[in-house]
Amino acid sequence: MSIAAGLNMYYFSEHMSPPSSPSSAPPKPGQSRSPTAAKAEDSAPSLSSAASAVLTVATVPDGTYLNDLGQRVRRIRAIRGMSRKVLAKTSGISERYIAQLEGGTGNVSIVLLRRISRTLGMPVEDLVMDTPPDWLAVRELLRTAAPERIARARSILAGQGLPLNMQAEKLPSDRIALIGLRGAGKSTLGEIVARKLGWKFVELNKVIERSLGLTITEIYRLYSQDGYRRAELAALRELINTNEPMVLATGGGIVAEPLSFELLLSSFYTVWVKTTPEEHMKRVRDQGDLRPTASDRNDRTAMQELIAILTNREPLYARANATIDTSGATLERSTGDLLAAISRAGQ
Repeated sequence: MSIAAGLNMYYFSEHMSPPSSPSSAPPKPGQSRSPTAAKAEDSAPSLSSAASAVLTVATVPDGTYLNDLGQRVRRIRAIRGMSRKVLAKTSGISERYIAQLEGGTGNVSIVLLRRISRTLGMPVEDLVMDTPPDWLAVRELLRTAAPERIARARSILAGQGLPLNMQAEKLPSDRIALIGLRGAGKSTLGEIVARKLGWKFVELNKVIERSLGLTITEIYRLYSQDGYRRAELAALRELINTNEPMVLATGGGIVAEPLSFELLLSSFYTVWVKTTPEEHMKRVRDQGDLRPTASDRNDRTAMQELIAILTNREPLYARANATIDTSGATLERSTGDLLAAISRAGQ
């Protein structure tokens, strides 16, 4: 049995339960539904996106499933800002095999898939099936929540306790977080604007480095991407607890971590600082930084990888409260654009 067939059977048996009573069975050919049954079926709630995803995994052909799996691995790798070469080296799986997997022709074993998921810093279940973005954050919150919080959440979801239409808390107008890919101008603009406003300027990566006494490169080398993300979440929580006016420049990959990103969105007024792929590449190279590609990669490959990262992260960056585009803009103009975006935070 192939892994795709095995996973299909697993998800079907785990998540799709049989009808609870004979009355839920569909009518036989030529038999019409009673008015009562028709009304009940028509008013029944539709499948949630999570349930729909499970149903899809359980019924798609093996070839389609493997192709979807490969697309998912490629997309997550791009969001993580990881080249195929880096993924291969870190996971111990050949680059050729990963290329086959992403192309939908590699029927990967569970053990190899587990190694890939560990390298990408995520649970293996997020690779084998599509899950709604909101669920990823909710799941992480549930894993760390105290029993009484889980009980309260269950009551709210069941329509009890707090009203479901309650208004979300208003975001602070004096706590601004800049998100976007490296090279867009977050640190440069953030520092200038914070100085003009008399606020504190903070670079999240600098806070992480100080807390661990290591550089970001050393953190990745010693603790992997998963260790860095845990440190990132801890540093973010520490900053939120300071409760002082600030402009925060975040790492480009924070959007790839559901819990950290949701915490950021709920605690700061976020601004996406964007530019073109060409501007990104030029700026990071002017700074002497050759990531996301290694120095032995040519410009064309580097640009392709950068575009893939940006394309896959754009829907996440677009969740920001405001957006400014620094493409071809002077420093003065971009500074003015950011100040204007911040001025709208309290509205």
